[in-house]
Amino acid sequence: SSGINAEYGIVALVSGGKDSTYTIYQCVRAGHDIVALAHLRPPDTHDELDSYMYQTVGHNVVRYVSRALCVQLYEREIKGAPVEQGLEYSRTENDEVEDLYELLSEVKRETQCTAVCSGAIFSTYQKNRVEEVCARLGLVSIAPLWEREQETLLQEMVDNHLEIRIIKVASIGLNQSHVGQHASDLLPHFKATSKKFGFNVCGEGGEFESLVTDCPLYAYKIQVDKSEKVCHSHDDMAPVWYEKFEAVSLVEKPGLKDLGLRERIGLVSKLGS
Repeated sequence: SSGINAEYGIVALVSGGKDSTYTIYQCVRAGHDIVALAHLRPPDTHDELDSYMYQTVGHNVVRYVSRALCVQLYEREIKGAPVEQGLEYSRTENDEVEDLYELLSEVKRETQCTAVCSGAIFSTYQKNRVEEVCARLGLVSIAPLWEREQETLLQEMVDNHLEIRIIKVASIGLNQSHVGQHASDLLPHFKATSKKFGFNVCGEGGEFESLVTDCPLYAYKIQVDKSEKVCHSHDDMAPVWYEKFEAVSLVEKPGLKDLGLRERIGLVSKLGS
């Protein structure tokens, strides 16, 4: 369910993007413990996979997100493909959803997790699949951002000090110049593009992907030291560009690494920074 009631030990599905990060933020604020992070990455031969389920651009930065949060990361390579493409899902051989099942089985064996949180906002396709895997494993599925109004939600993320870097664009109204920029600076452009073309302000239609380089949960800021912009497809209307990270480092935020996630959020709201 999208509601959060009892206290859970949560494994958070992460991509490094704004939705999964803000979901962790919401769960921590609601009093839950994040016991682990889980991430599905593309095979080593790919920077970027056209997956129906997982954000794969920026996948090599997820281990830095784990270190920034100081929460253990469990990773698994995506071996399957989107075999079952209907809205509903049931166990299908060689489907990419079965990779999620294997990954969460491992996390469940090794941690005290009772629930899984995901950053689903409008994709019933994704939400159904996470719920199906959770049901098989006896875990509760939590999606606190589900069906939130996108413009309000993105503004709220920015207001709560998420530093959101745009790392992929694939939409009319966006181009290579927007890659590497921050959502806080692009919000007016997103809103205008939304009015003009029906653009999803949170990128729910795959318009853009993001990386959270800093937020109140992080004990370290993620610094992009070297990256390049790569053209994935030269479409005149909606060219696809993404950022390939070559060197990333962590910058310690004084006095945070020995605190838990809840204490870090509390500290940031006290400082009002």
